[in-house]
Amino acid sequence: MTDGQKQSRDTETLILQAAEKEFLDKGYAGAKTTEIAEAAGVTHAMFHYYFRTKDKLFEKIVSDKIDSLGDILLGAVGNPELPLKERIRDGISRHFDFLAANPALPRFIINELAVHPDRIVPIREKLLEKVGVALKSIQSELDRLPGVKTNAMMLLADIVSLNVFPFVAAPMLTAAAGDFFKDYDEFLEVRKQENVKTILTKLNLI
Repeated sequence: MTDGQKQSRDTETLILQAAEKEFLDKGYAGAKTTEIAEAAGVTHAMFHYYFRTKDKLFEKIVSDKIDSLGDILLGAVGNPELPLKERIRDGISRHFDFLAANPALPRFIINELAVHPDRIVPIREKLLEKVGVALKSIQSELDRLPGVKTNAMMLLADIVSLNVFPFVAAPMLTAAAGDFFKDYDEFLEVRKQENVKTILTKLNLI
């Protein structure tokens, strides 16, 4: 990679980092490209050189996050060499850790989809493209579990619901957690383990 290519990639990364914070803090409608450019330390003209519109920048950020999430889930549940119990435990934990590293993302996505429900289409298609094959594989294993009738998509919905709630409700839970835990981080760690236990219990895999 030449020095010019490295500088170009570094500039793009700075813009993406600044844009992510701007979108998460203010939502799509409130985000300003001028403020993104200023936070990234580039001119507005330079911003438009890399990302011509706010729409394209928004799509890039959401796409990158979905790619990361899809890779995490696929890496966890898509390994047929591991027992189903370990794959599900790993998938829940990795998804939870991803949310912990991006705590504002769930509320941001929910808020944006409430205002622009049409945005769910590319997000859904991208996720299904990533995890669709793994879900079909898991479904065949779920069908073989004794005494358990579970749809793989519903299982995914259960996991996402359990994992997302602590971050969507963070303003309330952060204050309440102090009465029962050392801090919110300790609460999150305990919550992650409880979510794993809840799902494995449902599947009779404890």
